[in-house]
Amino acid sequence: MPRRRFPSDRSRKPLGAAKLDELALAYVARFETSRAKLLRYLSRKIRESEWTDERDAMAACEAVADRMEALRFLDDRQYAAMRAGAMTRRGLGLRRVKAQLFVDGIADADSGEAIAEAGGQAVAAAIGFARRRRFGPFAVRTIDDPQVRERQVAAFARAGHDLALARRILAVPLGDEAALAALDDAAGLD
Repeated sequence: MPRRRFPSDRSRKPLGAAKLDELALAYVARFETSRAKLLRYLSRKIRESEWTDERDAMAACEAVADRMEALRFLDDRQYAAMRAGAMTRRGLGLRRVKAQLFVDGIADADSGEAIAEAGGQAVAAAIGFARRRRFGPFAVRTIDDPQVRERQVAAFARAGHDLALARRILAVPLGDEAALAALDDAAGLD
């Protein structure tokens, strides 16, 4: 028999500017975050609580975010570099990096260097992706089925890689050390 959910009999907890500041400080201490993500978190806390301060709630959120930036707990440029670097090391491509930085609310001015760095690492990220997924020259056995090859190209596309680069990597035959060395040279790998 399914359990029925009854509305909570507890009233919403009061929330003021001081408590909002404490919540923000705890959040930035625990997570590396962007200004937009912090504002989303604080606005959600306001929606879940009863605002008791006489100031406007959203103005209080902005003031808290400004304070966190002044204390250098928030730095969107540094966050973008960290996030883009982590994603390229995981083997994700430039389109995925751009999309994630957009979702995280990073402005174009703050994400420019990180995106340029991810673009410079595109070949290395694609090779790392192929190596982890055992695609192309890193496969256990040769794959001749064109449908499997197209699914692998689709996996590269979902990871944010350029289709031409994906096809170039997948075209390298299994065990061709010279072609692997050429790919590694293009990526700047040792």
